[in-house]
Amino acid sequence: MEDNKKITIQDILSMKNKRKITMLTAYDYPLASLVDRAGIDMILVGDSVANVVLGLDSTTKVGMTEMIHHAKAVTRAVKHALVIGDMPYESYQINPQESVKNAKRFMEEAKCDAVKLEWFDRCLEVTAQIINAGIPVMGHIGLTPQTADKLGGFKVQGKDAEQARRLIDEAQALEKLGCFSLVLECVPDKIAEMITKNLKIPTIGIGAGINCDGQVLVTYDLLGLFERFTPKFVKKYINLAPLISEAIEDYKKEVIEGKFPTKNHSFTIKEEELKKLG
Repeated sequence: MEDNKKITIQDILSMKNKRKITMLTAYDYPLASLVDRAGIDMILVGDSVANVVLGLDSTTKVGMTEMIHHAKAVTRAVKHALVIGDMPYESYQINPQESVKNAKRFMEEAKCDAVKLEWFDRCLEVTAQIINAGIPVMGHIGLTPQTADKLGGFKVQGKDAEQARRLIDEAQALEKLGCFSLVLECVPDKIAEMITKNLKIPTIGIGAGINCDGQVLVTYDLLGLFERFTPKFVKKYINLAPLISEAIEDYKKEVIEGKFPTKNHSFTIKEEELKKLG
């Protein structure tokens, strides 16, 4: 696979058992450009935009209007990665009959390459409808933030044999329907390893251990830009928040003290033109 060519669904499928798959979130043009230039395989326009960008307290509070808006910005930037639109809660769980229409909006309006759905009671029915409409689907099991209240909160899933068996069954059912990959969130590493070995499609872990076929993180967490809460599974590769605060404070100080802008940041007019003004 050439580094500069657009990644396809088939490329992602072919990576299983060959090399680890990389995936990050992005919600705007500048960040998507940086993620794409770094050679990340998949970019998720996540409903986590609700928390890390829009300041909402739940991913259920973001809808299709916001998601399409952000997805359009991301796809304008991306030349390499596979872009996945995260179906918001309202788009398929509140209105399952609208799920195909909403999935098509991600593909046709926002130019995404696939969509992602979290597991819920009617997940298999809705997933089948979207796949039958010719739209690639990434599944998502384990901790599903859109329905975390039904799972006892934001907790690790599959910690007992009964829960683990359910996760294994869900994974197999989604693969059978034709999902091209599967996110495993907050699942014990041994259970994630079992699921990964049992599936022919790649698994993408987030808080699911090293043995998944790939990993995903929220980029704002990785960069240290979201300060309200840091999950156990997040590694901060840099802490940008204090660096940004310092730069803003320096700007404020220089403006107040009259040190910015300097002549280097200003435009001039010729003296003869100035004299014409009297």
